[in-house]
Amino acid sequence: MKSKNRLMFPALIAVFVIAFVMALVGCVEERGRQTYAWVVATASPEDTVTGIFANKFAEEVQRLSGGRLKVQVYHSSTLGGDTELIESVQCGDIPFVVQNTAPEVSYMPKLALFDLPCVFSNLDDLHRVLDDEKFMNRINDIYEDGDFHLLAMADQNFRVMTSDRNIKTMEDFSGIKIRTMENSNHMAFWSALGSNPTPMAFAELYVGLEQHTVDAQENPYEVICSNKFYEVQDYVVETNHLPHLLALVTNNRFYNDLPEEDRRIVDEAAEIAKQCAREQAVARADSRIEEIIAGGAEIVPLSEEMYSAMKDASKDVYEHIRTVVDDDELFSAYTGN
Repeated sequence: MKSKNRLMFPALIAVFVIAFVMALVGCVEERGRQTYAWVVATASPEDTVTGIFANKFAEEVQRLSGGRLKVQVYHSSTLGGDTELIESVQCGDIPFVVQNTAPEVSYMPKLALFDLPCVFSNLDDLHRVLDDEKFMNRINDIYEDGDFHLLAMADQNFRVMTSDRNIKTMEDFSGIKIRTMENSNHMAFWSALGSNPTPMAFAELYVGLEQHTVDAQENPYEVICSNKFYEVQDYVVETNHLPHLLALVTNNRFYNDLPEEDRRIVDEAAEIAKQCAREQAVARADSRIEEIIAGGAEIVPLSEEMYSAMKDASKDVYEHIRTVVDDDELFSAYTGN
């Protein structure tokens, strides 16, 4: 019973905080004109590309509206974790969230498309797909079916693996206990490599790595550095198995009810913020790698042969996701196959 209470307490706190915030961010009369304090929430620290994306969006909405539209950003799970935030947007409790697509798959199963491992070997190829208007319109159809609207999609570079074991061959993945998000496709990928995927609350991960409850974890460089996982892991293995996509999402009814001028401002702000986040993801990568090395961990690059072998091992994951997406044209547009 005590364990259940510990799990419920953070969720209750998030509910009360969201209710308090919503009481503060309603319509406000200011010198005869109406302003709207909107909420943009993330589960990530401010000093990450996710945080930069959210801050830039808020800044641009205010700038483009001449200060008429007010936006408040809440970072670091202040209003709840990823699951609570996407639920709050779906219910209309808060208007905007910036987060990775992985937690959204539970609400929009066809977004499993973005869980396909080892599709891209570089960000340029990824961006070419995400900049295709027809492709992104199809993706937004998926969001709208879930009562959301996708404003923009950036990235936080690739997800990589940190480990207390050096990875040189496919056999080295065998038996390693790796913490993953609670996403069945991510878990299936690591199982296919012979590893033992283990979901764990993110807040417990540093201690879990330090005490060897788990041997490894996977995240983008930004998250590795902001949480200093290199202090308790010996290796950062450049698996680059997934791009860490960042979706700026709003409630579909909220979006459609906006006056046309405000929708235009939101759309333009989202595009500017997306480009800023992309640039920062690239610009910050080298400094993050330098920080990891200075922290005592070794960067382990993988050969093209290893990358191909990882993809080959994931054939069952591909077939499962193809079935879930149930759209060969969309699947092919993303994978190039």
